[in-house]
Amino acid sequence: MAANPFPLDKEQLLQAYRKMRTIREFEERLHVDFGRGDIPGFVHLYAGEEAAGVGIMSHLGDGDRIASTHRGHGHCIAKGVDVVAMMKEIYGRKGGACNGKGGSMHIADLDKGMMGANGILGAGAPLACGAALAAKFRGKGEVAVSFVGDGASNQGTFLESLNLAAVWSLPVIFVVENNGYAESTSREYGVAVDSYVDRAAGFGLPGVTVDGTDFFGVHEAAGEIIERARKGGGPSLLECKMVRFFGHFEGDAQTYRGTGELEQIRSEQDCLKKFASQVTSASVISAAELQAIDHEVLDLIERAVTEAKAAPLPTAADLTTDVYVSY
Repeated sequence: MAANPFPLDKEQLLQAYRKMRTIREFEERLHVDFGRGDIPGFVHLYAGEEAAGVGIMSHLGDGDRIASTHRGHGHCIAKGVDVVAMMKEIYGRKGGACNGKGGSMHIADLDKGMMGANGILGAGAPLACGAALAAKFRGKGEVAVSFVGDGASNQGTFLESLNLAAVWSLPVIFVVENNGYAESTSREYGVAVDSYVDRAAGFGLPGVTVDGTDFFGVHEAAGEIIERARKGGGPSLLECKMVRFFGHFEGDAQTYRGTGELEQIRSEQDCLKKFASQVTSASVISAAELQAIDHEVLDLIERAVTEAKAAPLPTAADLTTDVYVSY
């Protein structure tokens, strides 16, 4: 076996691949099941963007908090939320991560530091600031991470959060997942600056742009700014340039895409293919080991769907639970 040229040991590399593959197969299955009418509500898929979520979350523990987006399944899986509980939640069943009450856009697991996906653009940024403020007072070196997309980057809540984080020097990282489109509006049309790093500079924050389809590029950049925040260095912005394999939402006709664009990004910008090529070319992990993980993940997704469909629906009596907390 050749010397490992990567910053992660073999077991960590296998774990990273497993999480990325789990996200991919989870989303590919939802694409099929939603199209059959099996899933209630709205669904936004993270397929194609796996390297960013896993590359960043590889540096986080359960005590670190994240605020996600409407496209949150990948963030949940990367943060360690149980896949079967997620599937039950998306199917609206008892035993789901939120007992079937949140659905796709509102999965949360506070024990894992996942404060929730969010159907409101930019709404997670001030929540991450709150979590970062609490972490600063606790003094245990914990951080918070806010994820936004192209559309949410123009929301007032996001821009106000950049300013607040800078003024209070909060241990928060703002991740802009730049997949090129705010729903159907191209980034070039809807954003005045050339780079989201320019937005950070306007508020006195350091920022960096990385190739969001390159796991190792994301992992390195995220590691540096997360460590800086843990040590009291304050907030930063990380822009991940990435691609999404599906539409903004399931049912999106994607008429705004260029001819052959989807085929091109799946062929040339697939982060899983890049990762597999890198680790196998370096002879650190074999193709057979990756294929074994592929089969295990498919079995997990099949089990998750089977259990979700078999789980009971919430009852009328469940409607008034989880509403108020007694202090």
